[in-house]
Amino acid sequence: MQRWPVLLFLAWVCFLFFTGIGLFMSGFLLTRIELTSSSSCSDPLAPPPWERQSLPPGSCWAPQRFSKAVLVIIDALRFEFARFNPAKASPLPYENKLSFLHHLTTSQPRHARLYRFRADPPTATMQRIKGLTTGSLPTFIDVGSNFATYAIQEDNLLAQLVQNGRRVVFMGDDTWEGLFPNKFFRSYFFPSFNVKDLHTVDDGILQHLYPTVDSGEWDVLIAHFLGVDHCGHKHGPDHPEMAKKLTQMNEMLRSLVDHLGNDTLLLVAGDHGMTETGDHGGDSEKEVNAALFVYSKTSLFGTDPPEVDRFLRSYSLVAQDLPVEQLQRLQELFSSAVEEHTQFLAQVHGTTLVPPEMESQLGSLISRFQLYLREARAVCTQSWARFRPLRMMGGCTLIATSCLLCYVESDSFYRVCLLYPLLWGLVVAVLLVLARAFTQEGPDLLLVSSWAAAASQLFFFWHWWGRHPKRARLAGSQPPMASVGLRQRIQAWLGLAFPMGILLFRCGAMFSDSFVVAEARVAPFLLASLVMLLVGKLHWDGHLTVSEGPKQQLVGFSSYRKEVWYLLCFVAVLLVCVRLSGFFHQCREEIPQCRPSLFLSPLASLRNTQAKNFFYLLCVALLAGLVYAVRSWLRHYGNLNSSDPLVLFVRWGFPLVVLCIACYWAVASSADDCLGKLQELLQVAVVAFPWAVYGLAAVGLLLLLCNPMTVLAKNTWESAESIVTPYLGAPTSEVDLLRVIPQIYKRMQASQKSRLERGSCRATVAAYGLGSVYSAALVIALTLLGFLLMLLHSERLSLAFLLLFLEAFVLLHIHTCARGLAGDAEPFSVPWYAVISWLLAASQFFYSTGHQPIFPAIHWNAAFVGFNFDHSTNLLPAVLVGANTFASHILFAVGCPLLLLWPFLCEMPSSQRKKPKEPQEELQEVEEHMMEMRLRESPEKFSSALLQLGLKYLFVLGTQLLACVCAAMILRRHLMVWKVFAPKFLFESLGFMVSSVCLLLGISLVMRVDCAVSTWFSQLQLR
Repeated sequence: MQRWPVLLFLAWVCFLFFTGIGLFMSGFLLTRIELTSSSSCSDPLAPPPWERQSLPPGSCWAPQRFSKAVLVIIDALRFEFARFNPAKASPLPYENKLSFLHHLTTSQPRHARLYRFRADPPTATMQRIKGLTTGSLPTFIDVGSNFATYAIQEDNLLAQLVQNGRRVVFMGDDTWEGLFPNKFFRSYFFPSFNVKDLHTVDDGILQHLYPTVDSGEWDVLIAHFLGVDHCGHKHGPDHPEMAKKLTQMNEMLRSLVDHLGNDTLLLVAGDHGMTETGDHGGDSEKEVNAALFVYSKTSLFGTDPPEVDRFLRSYSLVAQDLPVEQLQRLQELFSSAVEEHTQFLAQVHGTTLVPPEMESQLGSLISRFQLYLREARAVCTQSWARFRPLRMMGGCTLIATSCLLCYVESDSFYRVCLLYPLLWGLVVAVLLVLARAFTQEGPDLLLVSSWAAAASQLFFFWHWWGRHPKRARLAGSQPPMASVGLRQRIQAWLGLAFPMGILLFRCGAMFSDSFVVAEARVAPFLLASLVMLLVGKLHWDGHLTVSEGPKQQLVGFSSYRKEVWYLLCFVAVLLVCVRLSGFFHQCREEIPQCRPSLFLSPLASLRNTQAKNFFYLLCVALLAGLVYAVRSWLRHYGNLNSSDPLVLFVRWGFPLVVLCIACYWAVASSADDCLGKLQELLQVAVVAFPWAVYGLAAVGLLLLLCNPMTVLAKNTWESAESIVTPYLGAPTSEVDLLRVIPQIYKRMQASQKSRLERGSCRATVAAYGLGSVYSAALVIALTLLGFLLMLLHSERLSLAFLLLFLEAFVLLHIHTCARGLAGDAEPFSVPWYAVISWLLAASQFFYSTGHQPIFPAIHWNAAFVGFNFDHSTNLLPAVLVGANTFASHILFAVGCPLLLLWPFLCEMPSSQRKKPKEPQEELQEVEEHMMEMRLRESPEKFSSALLQLGLKYLFVLGTQLLACVCAAMILRRHLMVWKVFAPKFLFESLGFMVSSVCLLLGISLVMRVDCAVSTWFSQLQLR
């Protein structure tokens, strides 16, 4: 078996796709241009209305009204959280809790105001901090660095404060430390990433807030509270914990106001809002609606409206690439609006109320200012963020040609074609080394990799075109159409048209925002449709009935083959699984009537103790049932008979893993209900049990990698059974005699026969589990991965994972039954319908495990399963969150080789088929029991089959990715591009990368088992 050529070829194809993704992403994701210039108090500006007036000391451009300012940021403070409605008799947990704000606005209307603050999306914390401090618009790709902050280089509020000698004190979210290093006079940073921790950041701020305010050693104080945001992520807004957290914030504000002086301005703001599920990151109405509260002990709002003055001169000097007409248009809009504003102020000067006849004039003035702001924002967006069409076209072309390569590749010469990409990779490496030796920075690595990938593809297709004759290129491996009948031609076309039609329909749906939004229902429908079309095609081809004459056809149901009923039963079970998987869905904001599944929330959020206990016992019982089913399957095929370390781990390690997961679920669901030392003990257990699962799974995977053989070898001369089989009935002497004596007689007869034949017969070895050795290794690996992935999800989502395993098992049997009924003459080739249905199931369970291709639906709490502290690096949380998000992609990609192995595993022995006995019946039975060992009879076909399966899998994945890329590129000016198409492209790209890597791991595991089998046979021959 050629192992390394297959893996290297698949790795090269994955590299081609990765390069195309990177090239397209560099052109599609907007790049924001930052202005490096910084303002100062000495800059010449337009004459202010207070010219010829002397500014107070410490003023810059405008008179100073306050000597100190306190900015309190309550993360995710939605406007509804701050608004107080006295008419509500029974408010929700997040309503009417900030009563102190209402008290200030009603008792001191000239000192306090509450505003509705509109946050620019994406509504992630780091992007909102950037927007608040720089006044710039965050871009879509900035959301990817929400947990990998980089120092702000452009002009910002904190830099201006420090530049003008102000003492800035900060306490709270440590995101500010990465954005503004060495900018604070004093700072108290607390870890912010652990969304399960509701109190560490807030309690740390409260410990330092009041002493710092009373000390007076500050000019600007910033306090960033995170408890409300973390409570939303953990429990949602409609939870008693949210009421407690908002009440704590209310008491904090009440005490803070008592400590403030008369010369201090207080600002209380939310950086963004929160959805009904406690998430944020998008641009829905509840995510962009935040609260802004302003208060001072001196009067803030008098009778004279404040003067507003803006200018574009400084921006026009640095935005030289903008059209002059746009800048002139903005200047004209602003000048006319300011002129009208000045006239309006002169008319209302000295009046306390606006006259009714001037209300229309005021509305017109407001509309003109709003028009100016909208157009100014559009100009800034156009200047700061731009597409790169050439890179987008290049990336799309690379992905398209890679899909074509996967489709046309033949298994006859892949080792020769592999020399070209390896040669070009070596040439590129040499060029990079030389470029970095002669230049300081070197060329763009992405561009160089893209050119190398394109050149290697070009030489590959040139080599493929030269080696294939014209007739073979046109007809492929199919027989000439002239030599077959019309029915055979239709059957051949339908065999490919049905699965490819389903695939093309799904790819075409990527261009519709409505289909992308509803894909959680589209993918299961397409999977069920494909399976039903498969059954219909088998019936059309006449494979479901017994063709033994006209008399058989008149019997009715008896004319159908026996295997048909097995197939229909599996199809029925599949449809039930598809229907049940819809109970584990997550909602998108585009579907307002949708309500998220109750199974997504952890058990700790349940208030009913009986319901919590019921679901806990159900999850543990089904998890134990999964272990029982896996062990029963392995025992059925003889893979649990040996005493190797891996087999012992399956026997005892699997139940231990289930026990640790059950204990973790128990302590995690009750950790918040305990007090004192018991709570401290539970906090230790919440960390210890996941690490025990991680350790046991790592040991199991290591044992699987070192020795994947689950085979027991015994000499046929030795007794495989005891003379008397154990009896578990009542110990009566009559029954014992009736059982024991015949068994002893049969055993003596068999022993005497073996002695007579031993002289003429050669000793043989009976190998238990050898016929399923490849599948057994994959099943063990998938079970261990399933344990890890279930640990990263909430407890009740383990039911969805059990449905996943059941549906995968049913799909494998449907594929096997369909091939058996069709009488496939190419057992080493996996049909297209099997690969496409396998990937549709992966997409289906992406949604059925509580995910959506949007950032608010990411399960960030997975990063802290087994960790009670903040991570020192972003790599580990990224791996945990990625494994949680793409769990179905991982399992189906690793289990993809089962599509090739399962039909060999489920061979029907001759003893179960009604055939007349032949002289060589015994030899035929031995051959038919070989199962997966048939693959070793043709090592070249085995390796080619693995290569073809991997290429088909990558083709289907790549076609879906290509559809998302084309949709994002063509619809880049669409209204929903950043809400629907761009997130879908990013999630599809990441899913492709995860699936391709896991596919390589699954095929590598099969090849590792094959290597171990070869070693086992070589050792057997030396005996």
